[in-house]
Amino acid sequence: MIILNTKGLTRRFGSLTAVNHLSFSVNAGEVFGLLGPNAAGKSTLIKMLVTLLPASSGTAEIAGFDISRQAASVRRIIGYVPQELSADGTLTGYENLWILSKLYDIPRAERASRVEEALSFMGLSHAADKPVRHYSGGMIRRLEIAQSILHRPRLLFLDEPTVGLDPVALKAVWDYVEELRSRFSMTFFLTTHSMEEAAHLCTRIAIMHRGRIVASGTPLELMDSLDKEGATLEDVFIHYSGDSLETRGNYRETSTTRRVARRRG
Repeated sequence: MIILNTKGLTRRFGSLTAVNHLSFSVNAGEVFGLLGPNAAGKSTLIKMLVTLLPASSGTAEIAGFDISRQAASVRRIIGYVPQELSADGTLTGYENLWILSKLYDIPRAERASRVEEALSFMGLSHAADKPVRHYSGGMIRRLEIAQSILHRPRLLFLDEPTVGLDPVALKAVWDYVEELRSRFSMTFFLTTHSMEEAAHLCTRIAIMHRGRIVASGTPLELMDSLDKEGATLEDVFIHYSGDSLETRGNYRETSTTRRVARRRG
């Protein structure tokens, strides 16, 4: 069953075409990874799919709802964890979730139980009453995922979910993604620059370059496509995008990534 389907999806900024006539689909229950160098159009694509940015042309549907004409219905069935911090450090973990339970219009009688369930599932019950500014980077990321699953979305978008996290926190996020998928039959759409993360989590991967998807398939299919013994996902990335993982990004992009990582602890 297809949960996300795009046809000719395009976004232009003046003379620049950031997303160029994309047509692809995501199956329900899978973890779909989007890889690509900076400025490939990944962030623009996600912003269109989560209804934060209108498309210039083309269409996209999530669970049958058009992202342009039925944006409110789309927002009710998706979750979104941006790369930037989305939790309020001055509030406790519980307070952050309680506010969002109101914004998601969760019935009043269910709010407390939903908040407590989300905190418990993400291993944050012990820190529920602590201000988020005292959380570690891994705890903040888990809280942000808890925020995004309060309304039990069918499709969860994760933008660089583990950027700036230490190996222990990174592994914890991976484990929670896998448990969410198995427990709630949730579908994931994630971006990452980590080939290890993509190989570990993703059932299918698409590589985006200059606004287009230039390759897609399972990790094994993509590695086999190079017809090279011992090929890795990094080899695949470089082959299809023409970019090295070590050299991507300009000063502004590097500064932003490091600032996000520093704020996450």
